Amino acid sequence: MAAIQTLTGRAGRIRQSEKPTTNGNESMSAHPNRRDFVAGAVGVGLLLPAAAGCQPVPAQQETVSPEANLRRLGIELPTPVQPVATYVPAVIVGPVLYAAGHTPRRPDGSPSFQGKVGVDFSVEEGQQAARMVGMNILSTVRNALGSLDRVERLIRTFGMVNAAPDFTQQPQVINGFSDFMVEVFGETAGKGTRAAVGMGSLPGGMAVEVETYWLIRE
Repeated sequence: MAAIQTLTGRAGRIRQSEKPTTNGNESMSAHPNRRDFVAGAVGVGLLLPAAAGCQPVPAQQETVSPEANLRRLGIELPTPVQPVATYVPAVIVGPVLYAAGHTPRRPDGSPSFQGKVGVDFSVEEGQQAARMVGMNILSTVRNALGSLDRVERLIRTFGMVNAAPDFTQQPQVINGFSDFMVEVFGETAGKGTRAAVGMGSLPGGMAVEVETYWLIRE
């Protein structure tokens, strides 16, 4: 409105300062150019922002229910694996949930996929191990939050692959985890920043370990 007031005020001053050339009864209709100028000034004001700092309204995003997606996929998450060392599986600080590194453990805590990718396992088998890690992580996250529907988005993934020294397909292996997150949370919420690195060994000799950060809803 400030822009409109400024422009119309200037137009008013111009109109008042002009002296009639014929008589005091002269109207705006006698001077179409003057009338067009005033109307144009007001019209331009209407097109200008009302105030500095206006922010565009973001497009509404489609809501995805991770819990509903799991049911649709026919996936039942395992019982949360209990820590086997001195740590807790998840910590919430403000709106962020930090999930500890998870490996492809069975529900009883015993290790699976023990070996090196590129030696004992193919890339495809490494992806299966990473997907199993994903199910264990989601079980921990659900246990901490009560429902996966409280997850706003995945922030960061740190994927580690137990591999031979000359193995270079760590990103493809961790895709087994990342693709699963997209299946559950969608293209936007299921993708975050990521690192995929090779390790000389991992706990229990297992093939994959993944650590994650999550943004959560209040």
